Amino acid sequence: MRATIIEWDGKHVPKELRELAPGRYMLSDPYWDDEEMTEEEEAGVLLAIEEIEAGQGIPLEDVIREIRARAHRE
Repeated sequence: MRATIIEWDGKHVPKELRELAPGRYMLSDPYWDDEEMTEEEEAGVLLAIEEIEAGQGIPLEDVIREIRARAHRE
């Protein structure tokens, strides 16, 4: 089975998906190429990790609720 890497903006169907034959497909984890991360992005991720470790994170349930609310607005 060959992997297909796609970039998706969350709204429009990418060309790679339109070209797939009809059927059922399973997507796995998002593709992450750490070489593409900018210094600013890396600093943001490290800051987020520090905040979570310091107990300043947002509960997962709140995040899921917010994502669902935003999805219904679009």
